[in-house]
Amino acid sequence: MSISEASGQSVNQLLELGLAFVLSALIGLEREIRHKSAGLRTYTIVGTTAALFLLISKYGFSDILINDRIVLDPSRVAAQVVTGIGFIGAGLIFVRGDRVAGLTTAATVWLVTGIGMACGAGLPLLAVAVTVAYFIVALLFPLISRRLPGSNAPAELSQNTQHD
Repeated sequence: MSISEASGQSVNQLLELGLAFVLSALIGLEREIRHKSAGLRTYTIVGTTAALFLLISKYGFSDILINDRIVLDPSRVAAQVVTGIGFIGAGLIFVRGDRVAGLTTAATVWLVTGIGMACGAGLPLLAVAVTVAYFIVALLFPLISRRLPGSNAPAELSQNTQHD
């Protein structure tokens, strides 16, 4: 491992950030096309920033290593990202009468955070797999749901501008 790799500032980390950017942007683009409350910019920023936080967590504390032994737990940064994004997600959920709006948007912001964190943690296959899983849920599940016996069309299909 070179000095720049050990410091977390090499091509490898730039590729991890780039992958988080692309995967998050793909999800954001799908949400933008469907006119959801959070779109391309929001998801791209959230996913890329999550990757950055994980890279900071992995490499930003190298000055506290003593003989390759960690004397402080940098994984706490990752845990706080999850907590912080939960707070943002809660702000996206609205209850109007007997209807809940924004739940899918909040969940998707949470998912994009995980994708960014996976990229930042150096787990690109997991990040790509979860991105593919998202598109299965977002694009194929509504088609399946409409075909279930006794089901009406899901709200997100019948009201394209609904903010979920």
